[in-house]
Amino acid sequence: MDLHGTARHRTAREVRPRAHWVLLAVLLPTLAAALLVQGYARHMFGSTPDGAVAASGEAHAVPAEVTTGGPLIDARGGAVRTLAPAPKTVALTFDDGPDPVWTPKILDVLAAHDVHATFFVVGTQVADHPGLTRRIVDEGHEIGMHTFSHAELAAVPAWRRQLELQESQLMLNGATGTTSSLLRPPYSSTVDALDDPQWDVLREASAEGYVTVLSTLDSEDWRRPGVDEIVARSTPPDDAGAVLLMHDAGGDRSQTVAALDRLLPSLERTGVTVGSVGETTGIEGASGPAPKAQAWQGRALLVAFGASTWILRVLTAALLVAGALAVGRSVLLVVAARRHRRRSVDRWGPLLPPELCPPVTIVVPAYNESAGIEAAVRSLVASDVVVEVIVVDDGSTDGTAELAESLGLPGVRVIRQENAGKPAALNTGIAAASHDIVVMVDGDTVFEPSTVRHLLLPFTDPEVGAVSGNAKVANRGGLLGRWQHIEYVVGFNLDRRLFDLAECMPTVPGAVGAFRRSALLAVGGVSEQTLAEDTDLTMALLRDGWRVVYQEDARAWTEAPATLGALWRQRYRWCYGTLQAMWKHRGAFVQRGRAGRFGRRGLTYLTLFQVLLPLLAPVVDVFALYGLVFLDPLYVIGLWLAFLCLQLATSVYAFRLDGERLGPLWTLALQQVVYRQLMYLVVIQSVWTSFAGLRLRWQRMERHGSLEVPVASPEPEEPVRAR
Repeated sequence: MDLHGTARHRTAREVRPRAHWVLLAVLLPTLAAALLVQGYARHMFGSTPDGAVAASGEAHAVPAEVTTGGPLIDARGGAVRTLAPAPKTVALTFDDGPDPVWTPKILDVLAAHDVHATFFVVGTQVADHPGLTRRIVDEGHEIGMHTFSHAELAAVPAWRRQLELQESQLMLNGATGTTSSLLRPPYSSTVDALDDPQWDVLREASAEGYVTVLSTLDSEDWRRPGVDEIVARSTPPDDAGAVLLMHDAGGDRSQTVAALDRLLPSLERTGVTVGSVGETTGIEGASGPAPKAQAWQGRALLVAFGASTWILRVLTAALLVAGALAVGRSVLLVVAARRHRRRSVDRWGPLLPPELCPPVTIVVPAYNESAGIEAAVRSLVASDVVVEVIVVDDGSTDGTAELAESLGLPGVRVIRQENAGKPAALNTGIAAASHDIVVMVDGDTVFEPSTVRHLLLPFTDPEVGAVSGNAKVANRGGLLGRWQHIEYVVGFNLDRRLFDLAECMPTVPGAVGAFRRSALLAVGGVSEQTLAEDTDLTMALLRDGWRVVYQEDARAWTEAPATLGALWRQRYRWCYGTLQAMWKHRGAFVQRGRAGRFGRRGLTYLTLFQVLLPLLAPVVDVFALYGLVFLDPLYVIGLWLAFLCLQLATSVYAFRLDGERLGPLWTLALQQVVYRQLMYLVVIQSVWTSFAGLRLRWQRMERHGSLEVPVASPEPEEPVRAR
């Protein structure tokens, strides 16, 4: 993975990375299709035992020869005939399998008594256990269809009835290479219980080539009444032939296994022959080899079903991981914020009066910043400490330099250079700085009068090399502005409190940060190797052994993107640049001291919560839709609301810590649905771009000049004080 972007790589302007969107467009429908298959197979599965049959309805359309005939109904070709096992014979049948626990035990009992049976299998069970299905056939037993998902055919629409029969047959074709024309509809019983809807289903099945096999004896083993009761109910009351219904799946079948082991020798002693449906009725053509095309189609379906099962397991694990990460992060942030707040009280001693503060150099890199440069420079000059303001015009074409010079403000210098990028502009300002403390501020940001003084306070500790301020969104109008405001307060500032506490601050934001000039020179200034020059610089300082801390009272007001397109470009650059910096400084994992703490704490946190969690988020959303369709929607909605409440509680706490009004939080639910998805897509594109080895150029955000010079610090709500 090349995150540094060497010269041999093309830039984003030359090649737009489209392949990942194609991949995503294929991947998400594939996941949705896999979940659809699993949802249909697993959660539309009829779980009521076959013996628990509802009362029959009207039976005016059922022919009399059917209601008084045998349990095998063959209406193929239009003519209706019924069959029954020969006298003193029992057709032994099992429903609902194959089951990995009970079917092998039943097969062992049948083998011990040299008896064959007919297994009416469910398509989803065959898909889960194709090897066991092959064993049934290999040991000479007969297989019949019991639909794909154990659906009550008379209660579902015609399209689903056809699907149930086709898919179950294909599963058998793929698993065993054979076909079967025997069908037992779930929840069927005896011929005299047939009603008109069930008869319609049997005629449809006959048109597809199926012979319906009902029962005359029900062991009721699904009730688990005890071995003696099962044996008694499975013993024919007279010498007439019978079709016995038992189960090899659907629950604990230990009583069935034990009863079968007693029943078979008991019937043999009374002269009753036990066998499969074909053996006891003489029906021909019940099974045979599947056509090659059909067998290959069945194998493909088995592979697809197996893949969807695997995908569901992976998604379930991903959902659990994502949920644990999200909840764990919220808890961790709140606990850390409370400790940080408690520690921050008088942490650096009292705020120095302005006249005792050392002078400061403020560097403003500017490229086409005419919309906001005046407000930015005027706010910096209005600082309550002595400042030197250096505006480095990086080849602007909109008169930025001329505008800054025309202000005629004291202590302001304008340096012009050819366009070389933001890192070069910052390095020019650092080289020209007259003072040891250098504040870096973007051209779209304004300071409060006391911001610089608050930034200076932590430098009383000689180990502090950089201080992160508190960036605030100034243009909070509209949903987009409110969402970014929430993100800055909750996502960025809570993170910074945690990073400060753990001594692993990965980023001093370009909007508001202060540095020791000696520390900057020690790490070679601002690097041009990544797009996130502020993150790269901060990580370099940490690896050089400097402390980087957070000052929540050093507020700066920045202009956030006003359109979705501008937001996308900004966050894409941030995210991609952060990935570059993480890759560049991955060696911190194995370092000692402050650098090692940053590597093992900071980089791990970024990997888990800013890379892995967003990558898992689309999976969570797809799974949520799956839950709404196939699971209990109230349960799914309840989980989503619980997660939203957790987010809301965390946000309220963060807003109180920052002294912010809670009004914008009414948009939090919409933010989770819309804004959050956009940020996840940004991460996906950034990760793809990183692995593709593409290099992006530094992109400037369009300015709208919405900032004003603050005349005084706003009066925030009283912040929460940890007790």
